[in-house]
Amino acid sequence: MPHANKSVRIGITGVPGVGKSTFIESFGKHLTSLGKKVAVLAVDPSSSVHKGSILGDKTRMEELVTDENAFIRPSPSGTSLGGVAQKTRESIILCEAAGFDTIIIETVGVGQSETAVHSMTDFFLLLKLAGAGDELQGIKRGIIEMADAIVINKADSGNEKNAKIAKVEFNRALHLYPPKDSGWQPKVLLASALHHQGIDAIHTMIDEYITLAKNSGYFQQKRNEQNNYWLLETINQQLKSNFYNNPKIKELLQQEVAKLENGKTTPFTAAKRLLGNK
Repeated sequence: MPHANKSVRIGITGVPGVGKSTFIESFGKHLTSLGKKVAVLAVDPSSSVHKGSILGDKTRMEELVTDENAFIRPSPSGTSLGGVAQKTRESIILCEAAGFDTIIIETVGVGQSETAVHSMTDFFLLLKLAGAGDELQGIKRGIIEMADAIVINKADSGNEKNAKIAKVEFNRALHLYPPKDSGWQPKVLLASALHHQGIDAIHTMIDEYITLAKNSGYFQQKRNEQNNYWLLETINQQLKSNFYNNPKIKELLQQEVAKLENGKTTPFTAAKRLLGNK
């Protein structure tokens, strides 16, 4: 612990196909070229049917994976996102203690994982595509509210005009949201990770945010709030695990399920009875 908490933690999310891996590789290479040590922790989606994970992030970041100042670790999401989130958070602390000063956490896509990643990062970056038909209507409001910046990726190969239009639309949308506690006004930037364009501007913007947050005291305040959140989250996970692994509960649960199927009880009454048994 004395060696941890000295990094900048960046969460990166976006729909599948937005170019997260290419962006992280380009951004990571930019950071290592400046002498920084970068750890990439990616949560890889597991099949809900076969339970397997491809863990392909290392193959998609061919250059970064060979960089001696970078470390890439994909983790399967499995059936429980909460458990993976806890292990990812522990991995962050371990990477910080090992000397990595920039931690990048990549999410599986748009869904429940965003909230978990937001609760363990200092800066939350949303990657978007221009002209994909989801400029505003297809996005969950909550994810835009969480974002500290939106980067429109793949602003190249004749897509520059669409990207500029999308930038204007997102800027308008961001001004409709309530001000952030940090005092930061989220920004919209254009990038082409494939051609390494706009990466330095994104790095400069993140530095501006970190400086602002540290000077106002918000940076440490948010870290403290996150620690409190993870304390309670870990207690909740453990209580849930202890409950379901209790042999007495396992037996009673089957009995209550049988009563439910026969119409002799309700889910609420059954839950109350089970929770009343220690």
